Amino acid sequence: MKNKILMNPNPLVQYLNKPPEEFTREDLILYIEDHNIEMLNLRYAGEDGRLKTLTFVINSREHLQDVLTMGERIDGSSLFSHIEAGSSDLYVIPQYKTAFVNPFNDIPTLDILCGFYDKNGDPLESAPEYILQKAHALLKEKTGYEFHAMGELEFYIISDNDPLYEAVDQRGYHESSPFNKSDAFRHEVMLAIAQAGGKLKYGHSEVGNFTLGNTLYEQNELEFLPCPVVDAAHQLLVAKWIIRTLAHKYGVTVTFAPKITVGKAGSGMHIHTKLIKDGVSRMTENGKLSDAAKKAIAGYLALAPSLTAFGNMNPTSYFRLVPHQEAPTSICWGDRNRSVLVRVPLGWTGNPDMYLHANPQQKITNHLSQDKQTVEFRCPDGSADVYLLMAGLVVAARHGFEMKNNLEYAAKTYVDVNIFHEEHKDVVKNLEQLPVSCAESADMLEKQAAIYAQGNVFPMSLLNSLIARLRKFDDAHLREQIANDQQAVLDLVQKYFHCG
Repeated sequence: MKNKILMNPNPLVQYLNKPPEEFTREDLILYIEDHNIEMLNLRYAGEDGRLKTLTFVINSREHLQDVLTMGERIDGSSLFSHIEAGSSDLYVIPQYKTAFVNPFNDIPTLDILCGFYDKNGDPLESAPEYILQKAHALLKEKTGYEFHAMGELEFYIISDNDPLYEAVDQRGYHESSPFNKSDAFRHEVMLAIAQAGGKLKYGHSEVGNFTLGNTLYEQNELEFLPCPVVDAAHQLLVAKWIIRTLAHKYGVTVTFAPKITVGKAGSGMHIHTKLIKDGVSRMTENGKLSDAAKKAIAGYLALAPSLTAFGNMNPTSYFRLVPHQEAPTSICWGDRNRSVLVRVPLGWTGNPDMYLHANPQQKITNHLSQDKQTVEFRCPDGSADVYLLMAGLVVAARHGFEMKNNLEYAAKTYVDVNIFHEEHKDVVKNLEQLPVSCAESADMLEKQAAIYAQGNVFPMSLLNSLIARLRKFDDAHLREQIANDQQAVLDLVQKYFHCG
């Protein structure tokens, strides 16, 4: 624990000498007083997936204690379309473990994420974060497993073109400076996210890079470390806010849009998942994927058509989910296969001593062997509601355990070929396909809604509201109508450029 505290980049963790999940109100007051923090931001996500802000000037210790204890009132109908104006008053209550020092304000400021509570002081049943909490509690109750997750967050940085050391078009994967121009921005973003409590694994440039006139487009990716699922959603939300805010400071534009332009790599937000029991990952058994992991995969695939309602939430999402673009279209899974919907990536299940071959001078070999295996759900993108998406995946994992013939279904949907290759079209013919529009996604959510509502996890009022919202896009045939019209596609991309 001592080393975890010393090497933790979050200044609150270092100063308070404890992990965030142990932060108390008194801890935050101590930090605020000792570091001359003058302002407090209460933060919470609206229906559009963006962080909202309510700012306080700290007037006194009593005032600070009151805000940290009681939170504040807000208008829920201005944040969520399913909340009526006649009963819209909500409380936002700070969650102490999420506190972080604002990395941008010149005035010393502490930011804290909040939960929504109703007029009776109970958690708001339809709040996306509380839905995720309920989904996780029911999974643990029914299966005994905890659910950990992490996201791969892809985005484009758009800036003035620098003609020196130009990279090859659509060959930006893991490119370094000077051929990649956004290294410094990405490094600063990563440090700010880590100091705000985000558990980052790594960052790198991605495949997508190109120029249009005097404008440079460079795709980047940040990958997080697996952590408890609610925390995983929190850190994605904060990370997107940090990326956009730093972009504004740099004078560049950032987009998480799933489609950027015709013929160029789109941006996804893949979610990796793990099942934990007694503090230990249960994803593998004897070096092979466990039956528990296969049951979860069965659930992901069974609910995949409706999971798009939470993870692919505007029409441009379905311009990314097309064949031959490293984005899934068929409902299947496989090992190390980037053409499938659910991928089992390399998990260090083979020889753990590769580092000894790479470093023959290394004599100490008593390293800790960990089950690092994850299972990756590959269709979501930056338009997703991260809390509802994570909740949907947790529900799907539970559903996988409850399905009859779950292991047989997993075996039937396993593929070991690149399904985008023409010679494997017979394989694709036997697989179910993902929705091709928001309209079809809404239809599938309506069809599978009872599974999400089971155990009072997803309120039907919220599901019905989301179904109606998706249908309003009226995009049932949009992809086929404008697929060959580059300007129409670009106009659509621009409309949803700052989604999520």
